[in-house]
Amino acid sequence: MTTVKDIYDYIDSFAPFDTQESYDNAGILTGSPQDSVTRALIALDITTSVVREADKINAQLIVSHHPIIFRPIKSVMKGTALYALVQKGISAICAHTNLDKSQEFGVNTALADIMGLKNRRVSDKGELLFTAETSSSMTAEKFAQLIKESLSLEGIGYTDSGRMISKVGFCSGAGGEEIFTAVSDGCDAFVTGEMKHHEIIFANENNISVFILGHFGSENVVIRPLAEKLSERFPEVEFIVMPNDTDGVTVI
Repeated sequence: MTTVKDIYDYIDSFAPFDTQESYDNAGILTGSPQDSVTRALIALDITTSVVREADKINAQLIVSHHPIIFRPIKSVMKGTALYALVQKGISAICAHTNLDKSQEFGVNTALADIMGLKNRRVSDKGELLFTAETSSSMTAEKFAQLIKESLSLEGIGYTDSGRMISKVGFCSGAGGEEIFTAVSDGCDAFVTGEMKHHEIIFANENNISVFILGHFGSENVVIRPLAEKLSERFPEVEFIVMPNDTDGVTVI
């Protein structure tokens, strides 16, 4: 019998939960560590539609990247994802910044793999910025097209410093503030999900191209590989990727 705790412990072995950022809330957030699991749903977020899907397929567990409980809550109202999750008795394991940071397997390692980058590593200047190299030096336009195609995105935003790209800094999700580390680490380009205006201006002033994929686009890359990794370790459990998952954003 595989339990919620067994799956938690395995995730902890390659993305230790005690490495999460101080503001984070990763871990087993609903249900019981002792509950038996024969079917689990894997998704980036735990939304009402994700809980409905888990209930429909009789999943005892949802494994997500973003925590269903992030900040202290004052009420749990009917119609919310958290209410439905508890009502249905479905356990939730949320692996957030610990999965971002993991050098063995995580969001950023999956992002690097799908972009075809080599020699990936955590920057010597920080825990959240990863760096890697392109297979060959290329223009910003070519690199943008490579990202768009490899991640099957409708579109991305990018700037072109005019500098050829070989060394890439990247931080999935809301990683825009890592641009300062990327510049100090000598990167030619920086890839993330979201950036603030002043961060883009800083990149422009420091001659580094930036590539903005959207939060969902930069992180959903880990979901299928995570399901495959869990399936290999627990073949008696059916791990199902949330079908047609999206953040609802359309690029025109």
